[in-house]
Amino acid sequence: MIRFLILSGYFELMMYLQITGKLDQYINAHYNYLIYLSMILSLILAIVQMYLWVKNNKQSSHLTTKFQRTTALLIMSVPLLIGLFFPTVSLDAAIVDAKGFNFPLSKESTGDDQVKTQYLQPDTSFYFTKSDYSDMMEKVKKKYLNNDVITVTSENYMEVMEAIYDFPSEFSGKQIEMSGFVYLDPTDQAHNVFLFRFGIIHCIADSGVFGLLTQFEEAKSFKNNQWLNVSGTIQTDYYKPFKRNLPSIKVETVKEISTPKNQYVYRAF
Repeated sequence: MIRFLILSGYFELMMYLQITGKLDQYINAHYNYLIYLSMILSLILAIVQMYLWVKNNKQSSHLTTKFQRTTALLIMSVPLLIGLFFPTVSLDAAIVDAKGFNFPLSKESTGDDQVKTQYLQPDTSFYFTKSDYSDMMEKVKKKYLNNDVITVTSENYMEVMEAIYDFPSEFSGKQIEMSGFVYLDPTDQAHNVFLFRFGIIHCIADSGVFGLLTQFEEAKSFKNNQWLNVSGTIQTDYYKPFKRNLPSIKVETVKEISTPKNQYVYRAF
């Protein structure tokens, strides 16, 4: 009976997250087919466990007590109760302030090659061998360098960001159009405006905030969490807090846009 409750509870929770659209905040949306597969398998296994339980208790003529029925109902309700009372929240600039954003520290600067910090750029290199990763990113780079204007969408956002950070000099001078929410750098809000989106590589465990530094003449007029669509030229600028050059956008046109229904972007492979 316990196995049936666990399996059916998992099916309930996944169904709830799928129907409410919250599942995309936990895993890469490109992997939803795996969730459907696991839901089907868990339902089948739950039915099998129920059949076995009924079969094993077939000879028992006593009725299930009120206590047993209540306990079973509570156990099956736990997944839904978790989904209802521990809701997901919309991420914004406050999360960036709380977590901070940095480039990974070098082994030489830390003395520990296991030190990791949050990435500004997506990094999928640890999922591939060095040569495979290099070949993949060369293909991505060529795909976008051949465009007169690099149009960044929700579908290719992570891919483009990774390519720009991997090959900043080669993308310098290219025209780009992208959207994201405003994050005002607390060290210099008058000049440093980042345009970010929250992204997921595989699941929430490797999620982060990704985007580019932008150069606005009217930077002071923007506020944290404003969603903007900008177009301009990719360049590199020295960013003092990180003591290094960052790819950035010299903005030529900008307009405010509404917050997208799904604020997350995902890495496609």
